Amino acid sequence: MSTTGRFAPTPSGPLHFGSLVAALASYCQARSQQGRWLLRIEDVDTPRVVRGSTDSILQDLEAFGFEWDGEVLYQSNQFERYQYYLDKLFADGRAYACECSRRSLREYGVESGILGQIYPGLCRDKQLAGDQLSIRLNTSRAGQIEFDDRVYAGQSMNLEVEVGDFVLKRVDGIFAYHLAVVVDDYLQQVDEIVRGADLLENTALHLYLQDCLGFPRPDYLHLPLVNNADGVKLSKQTGATALKPQQAVQQLTAALRPLGQWQDEVKEFSTPAELLQYAVAHWDLDAIPANSNGFENQVVNEEPGV
Repeated sequence: MSTTGRFAPTPSGPLHFGSLVAALASYCQARSQQGRWLLRIEDVDTPRVVRGSTDSILQDLEAFGFEWDGEVLYQSNQFERYQYYLDKLFADGRAYACECSRRSLREYGVESGILGQIYPGLCRDKQLAGDQLSIRLNTSRAGQIEFDDRVYAGQSMNLEVEVGDFVLKRVDGIFAYHLAVVVDDYLQQVDEIVRGADLLENTALHLYLQDCLGFPRPDYLHLPLVNNADGVKLSKQTGATALKPQQAVQQLTAALRPLGQWQDEVKEFSTPAELLQYAVAHWDLDAIPANSNGFENQVVNEEPGV
């Protein structure tokens, strides 16, 4: 059975070089196994969506030679499905309504961890009505979550101690990323997830949620981060510039370097499709460096001629 991978950008702005690295790695990993590569637009957090970003993302991916299988999935069209599985968690006693705000938790003295406030289950037994309240997943039975990442090897997290009961639906009615991505990956039959190392800690949350819903666990492959000239992760928030389709071949070539590909050879290609074909044929998963600190010494030149 061939693998199914996916690329899932958030339309909060145009694609940038960090996005390209993630797209390229997920594409090569799936295609090198004769697998499917799906495209998902993660617009579940509707207030963050920037008008025109989705069209820009699709146009850039096409300009850079990427071809996806099937139709594009939009999270904004999946709300009924998310609610169905949220109701299932309620019925199974896994989820509960919570009236606590971030401010009240700070006043209560709740500590912060790697993913924010470590929620101690203050509302677990209150049996509150779910209307106009946030919904959390009970992690009291999670224990130690362990998994082997394809790049970062063995990982372990005690969810209740290090994260606490995390939000599945916000007080404003917006479904959380954690629930949406787990449901989408299951329904799309994604069995190998390739994404940035900034999401490595989130994986334990997703694995436990998959277990609670009876979903199979996919394999995970996290990518080293690409930093800007200041040593900060390249992102929309840190001023990453948009991709330049007219320089697609050059930027694709540059995107392979932080992935450990083609370290000792330089090839010239006339089209992005030709480069992608070669990249898939020569894809070396073992060459991806496990460097959670990013690439401070391999700063990406975002000026023309990359």
